[in-house]
Amino acid sequence: MDSIVDKKLLSILVCPLSKAPLEYNKETQELTCSASGLAYPIKDGIPVMLESEARHLNPDEKLKSATARDGNIS
Repeated sequence: MDSIVDKKLLSILVCPLSKAPLEYNKETQELTCSASGLAYPIKDGIPVMLESEARHLNPDEKLKSATARDGNIS
């Protein structure tokens, strides 16, 4: 299923742990935060913003998320 996160909702949501902005990862259906190194799942189109439900990003994912946020990836 190809879920799309509303851009307005994404602009409002922040990581509950770090309060940093989130990036939508369409491939994994997650909202990622490079500051906290967490990926929050999207279940049935609804972001699950609980630290206990988030997974830890591996170092490559964390770097990719930070680079995408800074606009260095096309």
